[in-house]
Amino acid sequence: MSEVQHTVHRPGPWSSRRGRLLLVTVLAVLVVVLVLGGLLLARWLRGRAVGSLTVPEGQRAGQIYAAADRALKVPAGSTAKAARSAHLTLPDDAHGNPEGYLFPATYPLRSDTTPASLLSYMVRTARGHLADRGVSSYRTVVIASIVQAEADRPADMGKVARVITNRLDHHMPLQMDSTLNYALGRSTLRTSHADTRIDSPYNTYRNAGLPPTPIDNPGADALRAAGAPPTGDWLYFVTVTPGDTRFTADYPRHLRNVREFNRRQRGGGSGNAVSGGAAGGGGA
Repeated sequence: MSEVQHTVHRPGPWSSRRGRLLLVTVLAVLVVVLVLGGLLLARWLRGRAVGSLTVPEGQRAGQIYAAADRALKVPAGSTAKAARSAHLTLPDDAHGNPEGYLFPATYPLRSDTTPASLLSYMVRTARGHLADRGVSSYRTVVIASIVQAEADRPADMGKVARVITNRLDHHMPLQMDSTLNYALGRSTLRTSHADTRIDSPYNTYRNAGLPPTPIDNPGADALRAAGAPPTGDWLYFVTVTPGDTRFTADYPRHLRNVREFNRRQRGGGSGNAVSGGAAGGGGA
């Protein structure tokens, strides 16, 4: 007689109610882990560092917008458009124009940085530096921007700021070449009499007082100088050669300094400075 073999079926680990409940729990945990992991990965991909943007002292807003477009790899004009539409925390006197408040610094860029978020970061940085220096006046930022453009070196910034405030106090036109350059969209040492006749609110040869906005984005040294210029009676200055800026309250002496500047410029093939200006031959 042949022997009959009986196969014994043992219950699997998931066949019982307890086993099935355990399986469901394991699967649920796996789903949660996968979802959370995906979210964290997406967030990391959006927020990872992709470079930086360095804003030098004295750059104008238009230059910064163009550099930001290149750094963010967005179409040309994107940052300028964002500056017009973004809700930036600017003083009322700025009328939405961030010129002067795009603080010179190196800004980290992430993969989720937009032109608007970058501009907001710059303005917040500027306001922080202004608060640290006790600067709350838009007027001071305008003066600092002229100081930044006109001073040949940081050591001269305080004296340049004093010339500006002295001329304002004496109700004298500023006659700053740097404001003309801003109006003309250029950067040069050459200023002609024709330049001084242009019709622009930034023409400080024709218009009394300060220009309507800053003319660049000043750094910490220029802001410090504008906020607390040294005592002095200077009304005129000219940078005769790099490192040799001459300040005076005496107009005939200033004219002699300007003539020397012009003589040196002609020797180098450049044009003349306007002799009547506070900073004949100076300014960016």
